[in-house]
Amino acid sequence: MVNISWISISYRVTGIKYYMVPDLDQFSVTDCHYYLLSRATLVITSALKKGFTDAGVEKVKPGYLGVLVSLWQKDGLKTVELARMAGLEPSSMTGLLDRMERDGLIYRSSDPHDRRAQHIVLTDFGKEIKKPVLEVLDKTLKSVFQDIEESEINIIKKVLNKVLNNAKRGSN
Repeated sequence: MVNISWISISYRVTGIKYYMVPDLDQFSVTDCHYYLLSRATLVITSALKKGFTDAGVEKVKPGYLGVLVSLWQKDGLKTVELARMAGLEPSSMTGLLDRMERDGLIYRSSDPHDRRAQHIVLTDFGKEIKKPVLEVLDKTLKSVFQDIEESEINIIKKVLNKVLNNAKRGSN
């Protein structure tokens, strides 16, 4: 068991929040929620990469999934709309879209009504890979979440959404 020392930080509006600082002499990295989240992400990402390679769609990277799924739902979105739909920061979109364009998945099309805006459009290859990519995603997620009840998965999603929202608030 890890000994925890408590540090209180007071906030004018919300009252007192408590943050756990582990006693490093007894701290186990494999019991740290951040470490577990990071490791799970790395392992799942690795499994997806292997699955994409085995399925012959090695140009697809796990980091492309938010954009691909969004475009499979509604092709031709403006960059800002796509970022919002994919849950990504607009500032990270340029590099991501550059890589996806280089890999032959998308192309950019000028907006005839707004010279500053671009529409992101799937290439034929980007459309053709939908089935194998979704099959790999489904197989991988079923594998890594086997023996985990749907109610537990819903709790995981709820907690991760809170973490994401907290992190977004903290970075502003």
